[in-house]
Amino acid sequence: MPETPGRVLRKVARVVLLDPADRILLMHGYEPDDPAKSWWFTPGGGLEGDETREEAALRELREETGITQVDLGPVLWQRTCSFPFDGRRWDQDEWYFLARTEQTETSSGGLTELERRSVAGLRWWTSAELLAARETVYPTRLAELLRTLLDEGPPGAPVVLAPEIV
Repeated sequence: MPETPGRVLRKVARVVLLDPADRILLMHGYEPDDPAKSWWFTPGGGLEGDETREEAALRELREETGITQVDLGPVLWQRTCSFPFDGRRWDQDEWYFLARTEQTETSSGGLTELERRSVAGLRWWTSAELLAARETVYPTRLAELLRTLLDEGPPGAPVVLAPEIV
């Protein structure tokens, strides 16, 4: 992403959460003022205070999904992105952590006010379902990245994904 003077990238931790059947948990989001604009994305969000990315990943997962029984693994991917949402532009530096859980029941009780206005729900996806999906999913190569992860295991070092600017 090109450097812009004065622009600060929001530090974000995201979670690629897999269940025992290797399904991935995704959130269904939409633009608060236009629910027809929707997409799927991994749980996660911005760091708060002096927390680490690992701490943020676990906190966000707990708040957004209710899932607390998690084995947090390595950082799989990193990307920068920029997108409009809720009347402003978000510029982010995202790290995607691998995590595994046996806890598949979810709860949305910890969502923020903005998340309550912009999240339609959660869904566990198989790799095949994700590959066949016609809906928008972020990051845009998630289906391919998940298939590679399941076939080859985690990379030795985080893979830097191409920036996404929407």
